Amino acid sequence: MEITFKGQAVELSGTPPKVGDKAPNFILKDLNDQPHSLEEMQGKPVILSVIPDIDTRVCALQTKRFNQEASQVSDVYFATISNNTKEEQANWCAKEGADMLMLHDPENKFGESYHLYIPKRDHFARAIFALDQEGTIRYEEIVSEISHEPDYEEALKQVRSLLA
Repeated sequence: MEITFKGQAVELSGTPPKVGDKAPNFILKDLNDQPHSLEEMQGKPVILSVIPDIDTRVCALQTKRFNQEASQVSDVYFATISNNTKEEQANWCAKEGADMLMLHDPENKFGESYHLYIPKRDHFARAIFALDQEGTIRYEEIVSEISHEPDYEEALKQVRSLLA
């Protein structure tokens, strides 16, 4: 799959999972080095907010938006995933006052299994996945231009529909 970064074409490492697919399981660590898996999140809807680099403007906006939503909705798991280091994520969270689940993947395991890794940039594509209580993808957006924000409202609408 090809997307763009500031108008330049970049290639993903494969084809990301689509709506209707069972989301690939992963195990990633949070800022306290505690492992989290997708399997343990089952039972509640999940939003996976995937960002290229926490230290950039659009990634900060995306993370702040979902941090705000996570503080208001207790029946949904929210996780932000990037291939930043734990230290980079922790420094950003401390500076911004964010307290949502931040998962780091500097080894690109998640990026490769979800086919969101961009080898040319050594970062992930910007994406959102909304999963149902069983881990099936009900909404996905791979943002076609990495420097643009995702459609927050649509992702939130989809995940809220799972609570009804």
